[in-house]
Amino acid sequence: MKKVIAFDLGASSGRAMVGELNNNSISIREIHRFLNEPVLVSGTLYWDVLRLFHEMKKGLLKAGNEGDITSLGVDTWGVDFGLLNAEGKLLENPVHYRDTRTKGILKAVQEKMGLEDLYRITGSQLMEINTAFQLFSLAAHRKDFLDRAKTLLLMPDLFNYFFTGKSYGEYSIASTTQLLEAGESKWSGEVLRALEIPKELLPEIIPSGTVLGPVLEEIREELNLMPINVVAVAGHDTQSALVAVPAEEKDFIFISCGTWSLMGTELDSPLINEKSAGYNFTNEGGYGGKVSFLKNLTGLWLIQESRRWWEKEGSSYSFSQLEQMAEEAEPFLCFIDTDKEEFSLPGNLPERIRNYCRDSGQRVPVTPGEIVRCIDESLAFKYRMVLEEIGDCTGLSYERLYMVGGGINSALLCRMTACACGKEVMAGPVEATVYGNVALQFAAAGDIDGLPALRSIIRQSADIAVYSPKEQNEWQEAYNRYKAVLSNGTV
Repeated sequence: MKKVIAFDLGASSGRAMVGELNNNSISIREIHRFLNEPVLVSGTLYWDVLRLFHEMKKGLLKAGNEGDITSLGVDTWGVDFGLLNAEGKLLENPVHYRDTRTKGILKAVQEKMGLEDLYRITGSQLMEINTAFQLFSLAAHRKDFLDRAKTLLLMPDLFNYFFTGKSYGEYSIASTTQLLEAGESKWSGEVLRALEIPKELLPEIIPSGTVLGPVLEEIREELNLMPINVVAVAGHDTQSALVAVPAEEKDFIFISCGTWSLMGTELDSPLINEKSAGYNFTNEGGYGGKVSFLKNLTGLWLIQESRRWWEKEGSSYSFSQLEQMAEEAEPFLCFIDTDKEEFSLPGNLPERIRNYCRDSGQRVPVTPGEIVRCIDESLAFKYRMVLEEIGDCTGLSYERLYMVGGGINSALLCRMTACACGKEVMAGPVEATVYGNVALQFAAAGDIDGLPALRSIIRQSADIAVYSPKEQNEWQEAYNRYKAVLSNGTV
């Protein structure tokens, strides 16, 4: 029996999970959980990166009670980064992607490089939060600070550096930057020149699953650890999760459902054309040279932030309570465009949802249950819209959808997705990102050979629930209303 540790850091929390491989089955269990709360200082929203690393070391301490751990791997969200100076010291805490420094930046970017060319080269979905645009903002407004930087490391690469002292750029996380040539493991000189980003800032790119080497001796002494290797797993949590999608067929649709919803299909090479550009799909690099043709969608952030607001108002609800209230609320009361800009920033989301519904001539949701049902139904219909877009781009039809991630703890959302899309939904594993992280560590050690074998083992290891579409006439009628709201702004 072999054991590894996976650090899985999401936008709101992090976990240390022990994974074991035994008789072609992987088991995982949580040994440490911690919050990941951004900090607003002087108008800038930062990640508390040193606190996160401290919590990761606490996870390693607890792992010491689990016996011999052979390796660790880190996955995180995409696009954000830390900057090191010439001495290898962190210049400041990484800035949160929800910070306002890139708000409205695409207009300024377009003066330097056409957005069509930017998409053609990188194949990346154009989002203001992307690393390229964060750097463009730094070059424009904090050039002295940027000039002091020697090395840029994306979040999982930064933690790997803290553990090993080695600075590399893992392929999957690099592909979230809008600085990588589509389908290639190299930075785009054309994009870097146009956006005035120094090429020497960017690290050497390495494949997902590369063994970086042992944890630094000083950390081992501090924590009384035996030697343990660090593996650069698929550092972007979406790509670790995709490894764990239990599909047997070659062509499938996946939804990695959490704070964000990442929805797409897996391809052998990038798909870049007028349709993919018009729909704003991204081509993200994955394990084994695969390409994820996907779209980043606002996900359960809407419910998470609404819940936080209700707590500020003095009403505390568990997620299961909110789901039950949504289950009991009237169906198809109102819909929102979940990706609208007004829903992307922290604050009073319930009131913004009410205002959106009021302005679009819909009935206005009042109770928390009505708000959550509006969000869930709108997400399910967004999934259907993206499913149709993927089919239009690939020319393929798909028998079922595979949903993975924490969002599938909501059976209501899974049922709604099956009904809205008219497809069977295979939901699981919940801990897809951790399963993928762990499996890639075992693959790096030579214990598992290839992506099909990885997925086969995960199918045997994880619980998968099946949801079938129902009430198709009612859902089709509601989908038509949803599309009218999104296209016209009114019902």
